[in-house]
Amino acid sequence: MESKSGKFTLLDLAGGGAAGETRALRGIPFHLQPEIAFVPGFALEVPLRGRAGFLCLASYADPDPHETTAGGVDDIEKLGQPLAEMLLEWEDGDQTVFPIRRRFETNARTFPWGHWAFHALTHAQLVPSHLHDPLPDAAGWGLLQTNVKHSAPAPYLWISALANPRPESELKAVRFRACGEDRWVLCGLTLFHGAGHPLRYEPLRLHRLELPEAHGEDAARWQVEVDLGVVARVHPPLQFASQAWLAAPDQGIGSRSRIDAAARHLDAEITASTEAAVTLRDARTGAVQPASIRILERDKVWLHGQVVDPSTGRPTPVRLAFRSVDGRYIPPYGHRTEVNDGWFQDYGADVKLMDSPFAYVDGTFQVELPIGEVLVEMTKGFEHEAVRRLLTIAPDQRELTLEIPRHTDLRRRGWVTADTHVHFISPTTALLEAQAEGLNLVNLLAAQWGEMYNNIGDLAHGSIGSADGESLVRMGTENRSHLLGHISLLGGRGGPEAWFGEPLRQTMADWADECRRRDGLVVAPHFPYPTAEVAADIVLGKIDAIELFPYGYSALGLLDWYRYLNCGYRLPAVGGTDKMGAYMPVGANRTYAYIGEEEFSFDAWARAVRRGNTFTTSGPLLLFQVDGRAPGDEIVLAGGAGTIEFAIEASSFIPFHRVDVVSGGRIVWSHEEVGGTRRLSLRDTLRVEAPGWLAARCSSRHGPTTSWNLHIAAHTSPIYLSTPGRELFSAPVATYLLTLIAGTRLWAETLATRADPEHQEHIRRTLDEACARLKQRHRQASQSEPT
Repeated sequence: MESKSGKFTLLDLAGGGAAGETRALRGIPFHLQPEIAFVPGFALEVPLRGRAGFLCLASYADPDPHETTAGGVDDIEKLGQPLAEMLLEWEDGDQTVFPIRRRFETNARTFPWGHWAFHALTHAQLVPSHLHDPLPDAAGWGLLQTNVKHSAPAPYLWISALANPRPESELKAVRFRACGEDRWVLCGLTLFHGAGHPLRYEPLRLHRLELPEAHGEDAARWQVEVDLGVVARVHPPLQFASQAWLAAPDQGIGSRSRIDAAARHLDAEITASTEAAVTLRDARTGAVQPASIRILERDKVWLHGQVVDPSTGRPTPVRLAFRSVDGRYIPPYGHRTEVNDGWFQDYGADVKLMDSPFAYVDGTFQVELPIGEVLVEMTKGFEHEAVRRLLTIAPDQRELTLEIPRHTDLRRRGWVTADTHVHFISPTTALLEAQAEGLNLVNLLAAQWGEMYNNIGDLAHGSIGSADGESLVRMGTENRSHLLGHISLLGGRGGPEAWFGEPLRQTMADWADECRRRDGLVVAPHFPYPTAEVAADIVLGKIDAIELFPYGYSALGLLDWYRYLNCGYRLPAVGGTDKMGAYMPVGANRTYAYIGEEEFSFDAWARAVRRGNTFTTSGPLLLFQVDGRAPGDEIVLAGGAGTIEFAIEASSFIPFHRVDVVSGGRIVWSHEEVGGTRRLSLRDTLRVEAPGWLAARCSSRHGPTTSWNLHIAAHTSPIYLSTPGRELFSAPVATYLLTLIAGTRLWAETLATRADPEHQEHIRRTLDEACARLKQRHRQASQSEPT
């Protein structure tokens, strides 16, 4: 008996219509019946009618013990062992014989890794997986990152397709006979009537399917299927206009993608046999829908590329993305198409700014691009132009040179830039990303997260630098102490947050002291969170700088900084990303510090931060001076008030709209650019009172940047205004700080897991000392107030 199904004829091996199961294996349907075992002396004849291009077999062999058991030197695996013969006969009496050999046309149902067949494939084919698929167990996480999985587990059937040398001739019969000592089992036989090999797939190509109606809001409604192949990835239509994208002001900062619900097409990447059939299924009804299909980007070329800084004429590392004219990402070779932006999940040289993927390249790259129009986007930090260009790729093109010019060079003016807060990536990857993001310094911080430690093995190496000495990765630690909070020891190292039951042995102040003994820099990260011991550490003078995040001018971190400044604590501002995944580029929020004529090093940068001549930025480059003094400096107003002259200079790779001068946390001068500007230089005068402080800040209406919704903004550290005999102090802020310290002390005495009495007393004394100092300042301020 035989059953015809379009381009296939399914044969009944048992005869008489024996019960069985019809299954498609690798897209080839088989009528699987009770297995037919070929042992010495056994033979089988199956009558045939019609013509066929290929004879497709589903079979397996008994295992080869020499593949799994160590034997002697003469116990060689039975590779190529003849198991059976298939004789094909045509109506004119002509015949041909096909061998059935171990690890060629068949194989065992289970086998050691690497023992694949050469002329057959398992019925379980590789199919795409997705980063958001559910995990069966923790061990499955790593495999999920490959975006590939087997469609079924072992045991396997082996599918082979043997080419008929006379596809135009009428067939009469096929005969099988055993010819080896080991058993071979035939499970199914199907005739394939196509001319192309059903198991050999063509290269992955992008296809466009026209939909019977608009795509709509249901992203999963339309399902693309292929019988003899794999649909590797489906791209829904995006709201993307290439000309508008080229002209948009948000170059280099990423954006959210939106599906075009009104579009009537889907793009699918498919690898398949030339005989494959592609179908479109409506998931709502299960019905197959008519759809026309055509190949997009039929012709591609491989290019060797480089990105050149025109000021030097040399290749330079950048963050790079190629995109099709409808917005689809095309990564350079060696980079992911689908960037995993989950926490601690992808720490390679890729980044995804919201829905916009990029690759980090060292100035050279290889990429396969479609012939015709292609878009490119490049950035290199905040001192280079963000580049968007429309390229035209020629059929004979093999090289591609791109340029990324500077708009500002603060390094020549004595400034260096750093990210104070990076986790998880390797030091060498951090160095590449630093160079590509225009950073001089990345502070890569080892830390503990429960029982997970990151970068601990890198601490011993201290730092690594670029060949030109202009980029450096410095190891440090971010220490966590339960409710007490977090502290970053840049260039230093400290202790754990710990797992369950770890007693409280140290304060963060102790770690700060140790870091300073190593000439490190002590930073309060993601200030002011967690809000506990940080108050005592600032009062005790243990903190060199606080780390600001650009969440807006009403964010708690910024307002708390203003409050501490108003209470007389001189705290320079630094910027860091707290990068913990591919959702955040290094340096998206960064520190600029002025080192002048000093040679760049971590120590020079740390000294500059301590002096306070810094600004933090997520884009704009903001310089501020008052009466010729820079941030960190002090201006003495002997009479308690006066008129000062200030100068502001700002430039940016992305337009900004507003510049403010802030005194005591309040805006005392402001300038707006309604249409936005990328460069600004202003001078003006102000009437000010001392004691106090002044700082400049600027902001953009564009953004946000990254999935953390960072605003595009910059803020300088303060210039301090003083008057002899008067101290800057805020009684309400002092009361707030005393309450924080009291709460911290109460937790340490009641809820914290205790170590020994000596450590407990040390912690109590530290917090009590902070309280005593703050109360003393409160008394002194009260006594110095004019009557």
